[in-house]
Amino acid sequence: MKRRKLSRRDILQGSIALAAGTVFASPARAQAPEPVAVTPALVEAAKKEGKLIFYSSIDLPVGEKLGKAFEAAFPGITIQIERSGSERLFQRIDQEFASNIRAADIINSSDASHFISWKKNGWLMPFVPEDVAKHFPENYRDPDGLFATSRVWLSSIAYNTNLVKPEDAPKSFADLLDPRWAGKMVKGHPAYSGTIMTATFQMVRELGWEYMEKLAKQRVMQVQSSTDPPKKLSLGERAVMADGNEYGIVLLKEAGQPVEPVYPTEGTPTISGPTGIFKTAPHPNAAKLFQAWLHTRETQQFFVDFTAQYSIHAQVQSKPGRRKISDIKLMKEDAEGVEKMTEEIKTRYARLFRV
Repeated sequence: MKRRKLSRRDILQGSIALAAGTVFASPARAQAPEPVAVTPALVEAAKKEGKLIFYSSIDLPVGEKLGKAFEAAFPGITIQIERSGSERLFQRIDQEFASNIRAADIINSSDASHFISWKKNGWLMPFVPEDVAKHFPENYRDPDGLFATSRVWLSSIAYNTNLVKPEDAPKSFADLLDPRWAGKMVKGHPAYSGTIMTATFQMVRELGWEYMEKLAKQRVMQVQSSTDPPKKLSLGERAVMADGNEYGIVLLKEAGQPVEPVYPTEGTPTISGPTGIFKTAPHPNAAKLFQAWLHTRETQQFFVDFTAQYSIHAQVQSKPGRRKISDIKLMKEDAEGVEKMTEEIKTRYARLFRV
């Protein structure tokens, strides 16, 4: 049998899939609903509703640009974006459902474990966009068709090039424990940010709580969102970023800011951002239209080009000049593991870092 030559895309997907592991593990493969394409009938039904309420952890400038693109593609439908850290959004959804408030149509979280909980609660609507069925690996979509991964990104180390020489910059998580970085680092908080929650889980799994205990003694500046450390770094308020989103560093560097990402030798934490529709969505057709549009090749390419994040849509290409995820050593994702350890991480982290 003739062996098929592996393409660059095959290698990229293999790299991400390896890091993903069993992100959305399921005891048995269920029968997902039939894939749905963007049709005139769906567009018309969505326009009759005229509105979409999107809960999201996506950076507000990105979310707003995404919303404007959706409104331009489908005139007559307005999108209202409710942006917050994923852990706060998770609490908000719990509170709203407990109070019988059904405000959200659709949600994107940077903590994939949230969708495991929402699925168990029966809160999500089955809906499979055609592109997801055709072009997304199985381990990046729910087997019951309740959600799919809309974006993938990393949580890396980084440094300010005005304050740190390349030869002196940390190369690993272990290097962050060097006394020279005491009082010079910034990092996000897992009780607010889904990115940091996921990254903290992976770091604890690989390095142990002992590592976190030592890092906590380094007088680290604590901020909330994973979007904050890159900003603090570029402003020169801290020399080194202990965690935070890598794409923020990439975008700042491309804009001429004095920052440089570092991919730790132990591996870089990997984060998935799924999106799903609530079964009680006030505007279900608009939500379906947005979910289908969000996962098309065109919109996924927008994510890659505009946000410096990664897509697992098979037809999306990397932007020239950026480092490929296939060239980076990644830590393995495990959404079920995060779900089991969430409360422990919040409690122990708060005690160690006194925040």
